[in-house]
Amino acid sequence: MKLSDSSIKRPVVAIVASLLLVVFGLYSLTQLPVRETPDIDRPTVSVSVAYPGAAAEVVESKVVKIIEDQISGVQGIKAMNSVSCDDRANINLEFIEGHDINAAANDIRDKIGRIAARLPEEADPPVIQKADSDADPIVVMNVTGTRSPMEIADYATLTLQPRPI
Repeated sequence: MKLSDSSIKRPVVAIVASLLLVVFGLYSLTQLPVRETPDIDRPTVSVSVAYPGAAAEVVESKVVKIIEDQISGVQGIKAMNSVSCDDRANINLEFIEGHDINAAANDIRDKIGRIAARLPEEADPPVIQKADSDADPIVVMNVTGTRSPMEIADYATLTLQPRPI
């Protein structure tokens, strides 16, 4: 009760003490070594298939079911989820930590290559992508102006876009 009584009697002291705790906590957080806060990227591979003109149920039964049955035997899969909607399907595979993402993507390509003939002819070939956290944009810019769209696009391409190293 003494802490609450002194905080009520001297609110300025309580506020200053709280602010000091926050400041020292933020300072300590910035001083943590990297090994204490490791950079964790979950190995993830996604498979996308476009099937123009097909309903979600058809995509589920004729594309997703076949692909899921084939790739379910790949080693190291932690979780698999799929989303079927009109005209397309996405299957996301999350692998256990430390699993080689390149080897996993190659295994999935091999498995899907074996069933390519069983997929509908109207469906586009499956696209297999490795998830890369460095591929996300850091800065997104929107350029507007009174000039024509072509002139604005030229300006953005020549002036704002980073040049290759």
